[in-house]
Amino acid sequence: MAKRIINTRPKQDGYRMPGEFERQKQIWMLWPWRNDNWRLGAKPAQKAFIEVVKAISEFEPVSLCVPPQQYENAWARVSELGRDNIRVIEMTNDDSWIRDCGPTFLVNDKGGLRAVDWEFNAWGGLVDGLYFPWDQDALVARKVCEIEGVDSYKTKDFVLEGGSIHVDGEGTVLVTEMCLLHPSRNPHMSKGDIENKLKDYLNAEKILWIKDGIDPYETNGHIDDVACFIQPGEVACIYTDDKNHPFYKEAKAAYNFLSEQTDAKGRHLKVHKMCVTKKPCYLKAADTIDYGESSIPREEGEIAIASYLNFLIVNGGIILPQYGDENDQLAVQQVKAMFPDRKIIGVRTEEIAYGGGNIHCITQQEPAT
Repeated sequence: MAKRIINTRPKQDGYRMPGEFERQKQIWMLWPWRNDNWRLGAKPAQKAFIEVVKAISEFEPVSLCVPPQQYENAWARVSELGRDNIRVIEMTNDDSWIRDCGPTFLVNDKGGLRAVDWEFNAWGGLVDGLYFPWDQDALVARKVCEIEGVDSYKTKDFVLEGGSIHVDGEGTVLVTEMCLLHPSRNPHMSKGDIENKLKDYLNAEKILWIKDGIDPYETNGHIDDVACFIQPGEVACIYTDDKNHPFYKEAKAAYNFLSEQTDAKGRHLKVHKMCVTKKPCYLKAADTIDYGESSIPREEGEIAIASYLNFLIVNGGIILPQYGDENDQLAVQQVKAMFPDRKIIGVRTEEIAYGGGNIHCITQQEPAT
């Protein structure tokens, strides 16, 4: 049985969170099913998720976790792909964002694997959380660790989502103030307290605080829509010159900030520009989403956070969101320039954006050891 580690910290035990660009064993995902979050009974979202599974499985295995009532359906959809490196695991959950409720895996230099099981409160708890209850999502990290036989550090006093951090694997962490300092996360802690917690649990030396994210209402501004490490010393950051674009102010500020920063090793960051969609993405057919008293309602025409930056790095590849937008091909070209040795696979993901996230949000990498 996998142990829960309470009395020590990853840093003192010699464990670190590796960069996403480091070698991976597999990708974990959760299946979408909530009728009060996904339009049209979640069927369009399920189709998009399967396309993401298909793209990832070209490079490495996928473990897809599915609630009991959807197991047979998900198993049938996966079977149609004809891939032998995808497994479907029955697992109760509240929604499908494993980046945020799943484990953050750690490695050491002796081939060891552990994880951090962050406290999860559905992006805001009783302050501005997206649904209630979230008790099954709060168990996902422990369940994944038990399946893999991985010991985990439990942060009972510290709320964090995996989409709110990005690391270079060499001591530097990217975050946003908008999210980590939001009163719905850890109001009892100062900025310095939060820095120390991140350093202890990710084995980091330096935290780079971008001021704002582009998603203030859904995730309170997760970093994985704004910027990420593509290798040590290099980051990608969203950027647009269109002053009328809803992400213009935040994107420009993030780019300017990162262009002036150094990492934990003292390297001046090289910042790559990542385009935004030419036109914003807006939710359609919101009237097909069920009303639920315990969940935040979605409204017709609300902006969906369609960020190309929310891609996933896998072994030998990049799984890149596409939206049927004029800038889709430009995004492919930019990412190809960032990752010349990886194959770029674009997947249409408007349906995932309508539900509140994208490819990075619905996946969690388990590193190879």
